[in-house]
Amino acid sequence: MTASVQSAPAQPMEHAIYRSLAGKRVVITGGGTGIGAALVRAFAGQGAQVFFLDIADAASRELEAALKDAPLPPTFLHCDLLDLDALAESFAHIGKIAGAVDILINNAANDDRHKMEDVSPAYWDERMAVNLRHQYFCAQAVTPGMRETGRGVILNFGSISWHLALPNLTLYMTAKAAIEGLTRGLARDLGVHGIRVNCIIPGAVRTPRQMRLWHSPEEEARILAAQCLDQRVEPDDVAALALFLASDSAAKCSGRDYFVDAGWYGA
Repeated sequence: MTASVQSAPAQPMEHAIYRSLAGKRVVITGGGTGIGAALVRAFAGQGAQVFFLDIADAASRELEAALKDAPLPPTFLHCDLLDLDALAESFAHIGKIAGAVDILINNAANDDRHKMEDVSPAYWDERMAVNLRHQYFCAQAVTPGMRETGRGVILNFGSISWHLALPNLTLYMTAKAAIEGLTRGLARDLGVHGIRVNCIIPGAVRTPRQMRLWHSPEEEARILAAQCLDQRVEPDDVAALALFLASDSAAKCSGRDYFVDAGWYGA
């Protein structure tokens, strides 16, 4: 199969409007850049009240300023998700100024490459904290408010990587595989309270980080050749799926994995 390489990002997507998202209190982790920034823009565009957590101060402030004219301008909170005390303080602050969180999007992650012989116990613990642990504790922070209101949505982010067994990503893939188990467990435990929990599994998304570090023209051609669709997945494509799953249109969707990978997995 011959694949053409797209040299320029696609134009911003015009998202469907979900009236049920207007006014919803949404927390997005890792919202300052990449997929996270697309999520912030998409939910702000729905009239949701968005709070996004990140350590990338400059990019996050720039995004916050760019969306100052949104119906409800998003709010950036600096938070290192490795610091569980800081994480708890951030959610407590959101609760004081806005009330119970309606939608949590556990997006933050880091796909650092590594070789098996270089992994130390400390590095293992740090990678699990970066990619897995905070998803559980963010969910723990929002569920009391969701239980009180009798509804809520938690969207965890997995990865195509472990489904494909990609090289030099064992710890990242371990965490991302665990997130699918986390999603099923939370969906079962929280469903009785009207809380829906799903997992979004992006494919090879064309973010600035990926294009800078990993996606050479040769790698991009390889990805396109492996997909069913001869088009790169963009951050807005992931945001479109998140909007649907967070909305009332997905009211009976819970405990499942949803791929947005242009048909890469299983192709």
